[in-house]
Order: sequence, then structure tokens, then C-alpha cells
Amino acid sequence: RQQALVLEKVRAALPARLAQAVVSAGLTQGRLTIGVEGSHWASRIRYLTDALSREVGSAAGAPVLSVRIRVIPS
Repeated sequence: RQQALVLEKVRAALPARLAQAVVSAGLTQGRLTIGVEGSHWASRIRYLTDALSREVGSAAGAPVLSVRIRVIPS
């Protein structure tokens, strides 16, 4: 359930096209892990990690200490 909330908040914090590239997200022990479709999307999302940390941390009620972006093979 929390994973679905985190995924929803990550997508809401991103521009529409970037949000479509996000396939998974989770928050465990302060680490926000985001799975994306391809390396080019991962690079673009890395520029937004500060905003994502604030948005998701606020929504989840837990601090985001680090962000990890993983490319999910299709």
C-alpha cells in the first residue's frame, strides 16, 4: 500500500512525460528508489531529485535521505 502511495507521489511531482517513464517507486529506511524505463529518463529525473525528496518525504511523513534511480529492463 505504501509503495502505491509513493509511486503516485513521485509521478505527481514530475512533468507528465517523465511521470509516464516511472514504473516503480518505494521508500525504505529513508531511501527513495525509483524505477524507470530507460537510461535517458533516469538522467532527466536525476536533475529533479531534490524536489522529489521534498514532495515524497512530506507526503509519506518520513524523511527521504537519499534517492536511487534504477533502470528497469523492458
